[in-house]
Parts: sequence; C-alpha cells; structure tokens
Amino acid sequence: MTQRVIAAIVAVPLVTALAVVALVSPLPYTTYAPGPTIDVLADPGGKEIIQVPGQQTYRDDGELRMTTVSVTPKQSDLNLFQVMGSWVDPSDAVYPKEAVYPDDKTPEEVKSEGQVQMVSSQDTAIAVALEALGHTVTPALEVQLIQPGSPADGALAVRDILQKVDGKPLPSDLEDASKELVKAIRATPPGEQITLTVLRDGESVDVPLTPQEASSTFLGVTVTGAPQIGISLGQGFIFPFQVSVTIDSRIGGPSAGLMFSLAIYDTLTPGSLTGGGRVAGTGEIDFEGTVGAIGGIQQKIVGAREDGAELFLVPADNCDDAKGAHNKDMRLVKATTFDDARASIEAWAKDHDADLPSCDD
Repeated sequence: MTQRVIAAIVAVPLVTALAVVALVSPLPYTTYAPGPTIDVLADPGGKEIIQVPGQQTYRDDGELRMTTVSVTPKQSDLNLFQVMGSWVDPSDAVYPKEAVYPDDKTPEEVKSEGQVQMVSSQDTAIAVALEALGHTVTPALEVQLIQPGSPADGALAVRDILQKVDGKPLPSDLEDASKELVKAIRATPPGEQITLTVLRDGESVDVPLTPQEASSTFLGVTVTGAPQIGISLGQGFIFPFQVSVTIDSRIGGPSAGLMFSLAIYDTLTPGSLTGGGRVAGTGEIDFEGTVGAIGGIQQKIVGAREDGAELFLVPADNCDDAKGAHNKDMRLVKATTFDDARASIEAWAKDHDADLPSCDD
C-alpha cells in the first residue's frame, strides 16, 4: 500500500467528520415563516375578540384577519440543513440573527418589548376607530408593562392612566408627565411610600407604592441604581367607553394595529364592512391613522393566502417587498391610511373588480 493511499484512507474519515460538524454546527441566522392568521371579528370559545360592553354592536358575516410571522427564537441555534431549507423555500426568509435580535437585549427583554408594542397598538387602534366614528379621544400617560416582583406588581394594572402623584396632577404633556413621575419616584426617601392616582375602568384609584432601588450584579459586584416601581409607560388614551381586544398574550408587536382598528370600526357599525368576504392585512397605525411599515410582509401574505383571504392590505412602505410575494389570486391593495384602507374594503365589497390603490401605482 502506497503512502498516498494510506494518506487518503486517513483523510477521508477526517474530512467526513469535518463536513458533519459543519452541517450541524449552529449558524448565526434566524428564519421567518408564514404564521397563523386570526379573524379579529371572531369569537373563539364563545368569547368575542372585540368587546364593547354597554354599546350597540353588530356581528355580521365576513372576516378581518390579522397576520403573523413565525420567527425562530433568539436562543435557538439553526444548523446548515435548517438554514438551507428555509433559503430554498419561497415562503420563508433568512436573516442574520443580529439584525432581528440585537445583542444587547435578552429574550425576556425582547418579549417584554413586544408586549408593550401590542398594548400600544391596540389602544391606538381603538382611538383611530372611535375618532373615525365621531367620538372624542384624549391622549394620556398609560402603564403598558409591569415587571413581575416589582413594587407595582399586584398594585397597578396594565392600561392604568396616570393622573396624579401624591395628590399633585401630572402635566397634560405626556413627556413632561413622564419626567415628573420619574422625578417624584427618585425623590422618595428609602422605605417611604408614594401615592399614584390612576384612572382605572372609569374610576380614579389611589395606589400607594414603596419604590425599590434597582440593582444588578456583574462579576460578583452588586451595583445599586435609582429607585423604581417597575413599570413601562407609553401613550394611552381616555376613551368615552370601554373597548377591549383579547389576543393570545404570546403574540406581540405593533403590526396588527390597522386590522384592529378596522375590526373595531366594523363591530360598531351596521352591516359587514367586507360584504361577507375575507380580508387580511397588516400595518402599524399611529394616532393620525397613518399606516406604517412592518417586517415579514412576504410571509404574512402567504399565510393569509393559505387561510383563504381574498384581499390583502399592504402598508405603502412595504410595497416593494410585497411585489415578490406569492399571493397567487389573492388581491394586494396598498394601504396608506386607515381611511384609505376602509374605503378600499368598502369598494371591494361592492365590486371585487373595483379599481383600488395598488403597489404598482
């Protein structure tokens, strides 16, 4: 046996082992795939997703579907087989993990951020729909997240509207009100209470809290920070009556805002906005009713098509990406504002061949 043959015999197993290691080693990528869609007008388990107690509501035919994307979690490690599988699948997408999950955020922080965004999107959607119906809505400083085990846990509630601190009314400007609250909390002596007056279910409630100094440990050294009560604040609203949107708490992010607003509007107006048809869509929405861009548009389009949607609302700033989506015979309509989207649905409900805003315009 020659030396070359011996070298080849030895090398083959080594090369094979290296190839196997390369194939199963974790890669720094995250994949997007079509997620489930949810008819926001539905009543799963007999409980309506859109609830407006004390008001006349209209439950007619038709569907308004919010769309989601299935994203591999930050802590997941994908190997070459998995990444290539998503790469060749026309319905999926592959992104560098750092582009989806910043390194400076833990999985828990990413989840919390998504929950805050969901609360904010629901409240803004309610505000947009009610204003479209002629109701008066007032912006206010709102509790949008409560840290477990914090002083606020069990005392405050998500969607509490901050009104006063120790009997002193907070400024009407939301940024000034937030600064005033933080200032008061940090000025509270250790072990003493601060009393927040909040608007909860239409009633003012006094909530006494004892701020705690935040602390963190790094390399065995504990660092103590400023006093805090463990809440995240954002823009909320004072509504003329209660409206609630009940969605699985595992779903986060702001991208369902447009569909929430349309579903609330439909629930509070006679007849079916969609004319009994199936409409899906996506898009963040702000208080002025402007529809903002979102991520995963191509996967959301595929998910909606697979769930039988006939019309899909695409945020204007997502049009370029949507042109490459596999929508087949599902019609894509450009949505710039809430009013535009509503008008498009109404026109389509009367005539499925109506001339509607398009990403090709």
